[in-house]
Amino acid sequence: MLKNIPSILSPELLKVLSEMGHGDRICIGDGNFPGASMAKAEGAILVRADGHGIPELLDAILQVIPLDAYVETPAMLMQKMDCDKDLVIPVWDEYKAIIAKHDERGASAVGSYERFEFYDQAKKCYCILQSGETAIYANIILQKGVIK
Repeated sequence: MLKNIPSILSPELLKVLSEMGHGDRICIGDGNFPGASMAKAEGAILVRADGHGIPELLDAILQVIPLDAYVETPAMLMQKMDCDKDLVIPVWDEYKAIIAKHDERGASAVGSYERFEFYDQAKKCYCILQSGETAIYANIILQKGVIK
């Protein structure tokens, strides 16, 4: 056991987060995200966090790694498809509040990719963290910053 480490961060996930360097990215996928096939496509590390929601994982991860200060939007969401344009995605507001707690840029640190661009970017991530999140369009990619 370690002190001051959120218990939701498994030893496997902690190892991956500490291996990541400046500019490396982690994709946190919701329960519908094709994490295994995305990881397999480019050799990303797949870590499972079944039973855990993304807001809790996001808050814990941002307690141990900073977002990249050298890019405008180090946290990227998946945009809704046109057929879902009227859907309200409340989990995005949760993400922005969590990010604001850990990064002085707040919601301005959050951007978005079109759905298929998000998939392309996810394949290039160092790690894909497959969560048990049930909200739709809950996927997020984080770019790790420099620890000073």
